[in-house]
Amino acid sequence: MSVIIEQPTLEVKELRKYFDCSSSWLERNIYSKHRIYIKAVDGISFTIEQGKTFGLVGESGCGKTTVARMVAGLIKPTGGEITIRSERGDASGDCQIQMIFQDPYSSMNPRWRIVDIVTEPLRESDCRMHKTALKEKAVELLKSVGLSSDDLYKFPHQFSGGQRQRVSIARSLSVNPNLLICDEPTSALDVSVQAQILNLIRKIQTEYNLACLFISHDLAVVHHVSDYVGVMYLGRMCEISDNYTLFQKAKHPYTKMLLEAIPDLETSELKMSANISDIPNPINPPGGCAYHPRCPNADSRCRKEQPILRKLGSSFVACHHPL
Repeated sequence: MSVIIEQPTLEVKELRKYFDCSSSWLERNIYSKHRIYIKAVDGISFTIEQGKTFGLVGESGCGKTTVARMVAGLIKPTGGEITIRSERGDASGDCQIQMIFQDPYSSMNPRWRIVDIVTEPLRESDCRMHKTALKEKAVELLKSVGLSSDDLYKFPHQFSGGQRQRVSIARSLSVNPNLLICDEPTSALDVSVQAQILNLIRKIQTEYNLACLFISHDLAVVHHVSDYVGVMYLGRMCEISDNYTLFQKAKHPYTKMLLEAIPDLETSELKMSANISDIPNPINPPGGCAYHPRCPNADSRCRKEQPILRKLGSSFVACHHPL
């Protein structure tokens, strides 16, 4: 009797991406300068199971979008492994990845009609589909995101930001993906429509049983949509935990700082335990733990030794002195 072992839809191991920001070849040779690299992503690992959402959070510039683009295949990693499996559990090319971009205004061709935008992935993956079948599929997809068949032949400029993001979601669903990557899909939208789009993504993910990588700097948004959360700082993973544990019992000082940065509606005050303005230079990050210049619990060990992710209760934490 065979035993079926469920494997994650997405498995990322020691993923790295270094960008060369050195001076020109001539200047390096004249002034004897060395090459300079920014370690945008420096050895992170995580998994996402089918039907689950993994939220990736952190300050701007910590490497979240770089991770998303590497997983989507838009940029090549410097090192590490990315394994994406189909629902059968194999790592064949049958599995599909789709991405919802941050800006719905620039992620569509302004010269194309909505029917062409929504069915573009289908035309690329199966060029034998008849125009009638493509149109029927486009109507079905638009209805699934709250739009109508009357919108088929409109242009993107005829829609609001929220409606454009709905079109982006419909486009991403056209090839029945296994993995959906959402790169801050609500940050460019008005507050009044953000909740609608978040609820739609949540509904679509449940209906299609999608694995979802959700990237945001807004902790309230991540709390609403995620099953598991990873916190990044200067290209490295600080903490990985389930949603409840992270927001109720954060163990990394940086995670605690992010949570404390959320305004308290009762007191209208921020209670910060660290210096939020002292962000290290990513070109020349501090030795040891990169967070130690801002951490209230830092000691000599933190300044010399880089912590690694280790299991602590139900969480994984990279800290010498977890909370």
